Amino acid sequence: MGHDQLEGDAGPELVPGKILVSAEQLAERVAQLGAEITVDYAGRSPLLVGVLKGAFMFMSDLSRVIDLPVEFDFMAVSSYGHSTRSSGVVRIVKDLDLDLAGRDVILVEDIVDSGLTLNYLRRNLLARNPASLEVCALLVREDHSVDEAILRYEGFRIPGEFVVGYGLDVDQRYRNLPDIRVVESTSGVEVAEAS
Repeated sequence: MGHDQLEGDAGPELVPGKILVSAEQLAERVAQLGAEITVDYAGRSPLLVGVLKGAFMFMSDLSRVIDLPVEFDFMAVSSYGHSTRSSGVVRIVKDLDLDLAGRDVILVEDIVDSGLTLNYLRRNLLARNPASLEVCALLVREDHSVDEAILRYEGFRIPGEFVVGYGLDVDQRYRNLPDIRVVESTSGVEVAEAS
């Protein structure tokens, strides 16, 4: 889908539709994930690495329910550009500021779909010699192609629709929604996620 369609210039505009995960469900699951991480990392100070921009709300809420001292760093990567379809090429837009060597790192992702971005990030971060590296993903597509063993913490399994809200966007819009919603065109048709 072209950039012009996302802005509504050459076709229906993409807008939030039905709620897939409510704000209440998000808060409850994030609290559960925080409790799991607190137990698993007892006596340690994990470094949370958030993947911008989509994971910022999730990581912010998650960090407040982890009852341990944590540090933060952020990476920004892109495989989508201005489309709802992945380009198939991942590029780092903003790299980490902190050294990962010897650190317990938790990679905080908004959504795992094709696995392209996650696999790239894992290889990249493992090359920096952390003591440990785990993945905490808010959303995981039911049809993802990622090795289940690397998904240590996951929030929700979702179908293949394109979604927005709680940090996730379409063309930089709708990140501020308190819930996760399926994207629809103004013609009322849901937009399928293409891996």
